[in-house]
This record gives sequence, structure tokens and C-alpha cells, in this order.
Amino acid sequence: MIRRIAGILAATVLWSVVVCVLWVVLLRFVPPPVTWEMADQVGEQDGIARKWVPLDAISPAMPLAVIAAEDQLFFEHHGFDIEAMRKAMDHNERSKKVRGASTISQQTAKNVFLWPGRTYVRKGLEAWFTVLIEAIWSKERILEMYLNVAETGRGRFGVEATARQCFRKPASTLSREQAALIAAVLPSPRRFDACKPSAYMRRRQAWVLRQMGQLGDLTAPMAGQRAK
Repeated sequence: MIRRIAGILAATVLWSVVVCVLWVVLLRFVPPPVTWEMADQVGEQDGIARKWVPLDAISPAMPLAVIAAEDQLFFEHHGFDIEAMRKAMDHNERSKKVRGASTISQQTAKNVFLWPGRTYVRKGLEAWFTVLIEAIWSKERILEMYLNVAETGRGRFGVEATARQCFRKPASTLSREQAALIAAVLPSPRRFDACKPSAYMRRRQAWVLRQMGQLGDLTAPMAGQRAK
């Protein structure tokens, strides 16, 4: 009986791994039809705004803005920023205001594959899917996925939806200032609105623009990703 139970558990684990890997491989080539967060917002907002666009149809200022705002070591790490995680843990021990340290890769894994919430099980699965997408997708694909599935406003997903609703233009023609404003929304997309930026958002937009200036051009690392 023990041997039979162990065999069932081993088979379950094996097939779970196979399904996860095949799922990630499939999404390397096709957009996800829906995410947990989108389904959740449909019930709350009576519909969502979303339009998938390839990375080359998004202004180069937009990936630069999200990297500047969310994960400046994106092209250097393999999914996890250990130093940022250590600093966040130290901060959270001293402060009631929780600081996160998720990379763009981790946020993409969470947005695409997992349900909303904060549990140890979900965090463990987030780490697992982060490892998989870093191994199977290119950095360019991770950026493309993130820019299309991240919540960019209440009921809006992806930069194309917010570009059209707030600026009446496609994401391909976003200026640096507009890209920085969208990036400023990302930490709290249901609280902030790029269509009606508050004074705080304008200050954060200015900070993102300064970081973009320091990072410079993303053409070289992204070209390297295309060559792989």
C-alpha cells in the first residue's frame, strides 16, 4: 500500500512538471487567452480593456520605462534579484509598510500563470514558474508578455489599452513622458490612473524619467536577445 501511494505521488509530481513545462513552452509562441487577474476584473468591472501587441509594435520608451521603474537589473539576473530581496526583508522587519522585491520575471510569472493573493503556496509556484520562463523564454519574450498582461489601470491590461484610453494613440507612438507615466501606475494600478495623474504620480513619473536617462538605450541587450 505504501509503495502504491508513493508511486501515485511520484506520477502526479512528474505529470505536473511535464504539464507546467509544456504550458510555458506553448506560451513562448502564443499569447495567453486570459489570466486569473483578468477573469477577476471582469466580475468587478463588467468587462476589461485589453489588446495584445507584439514588442516591436510598442514604443522603445515603454520597456525602458518599466525596467527603470520596476527592475533595473532585468538583463543581468536570472529571474531573482537576491540583493533587492535581502534589502526588502531588512526593511520589512523594521517597518509596517511592506516593500516588495519582485523582478519583472517574477511579476510576469505571477500575472500569467497564477491567481491573485499572498500565500506561501502561491509564492512557491511563482518561483517555480519564474525559473521556467527564464529557462524557456528569452528576456525579450518576458518583456513582451509583461507589457501585454500587466494591469495598467482599473479594468485595463497591457500598455496598448492604456495608451489608447488615456492618450488616444497606439503604444507604438508613446513618448518617453507617457511611457514613464504608465510605468508610474504599475505598483498600484487600481489606485492610480494614467488618464488622471495625481501630483504624486507626476513626481514618480519624473523619477522614472531620470532613471530612464541613467539607464540609456536598451537596443544592445534586446538585440542580443534576438540573436539567441
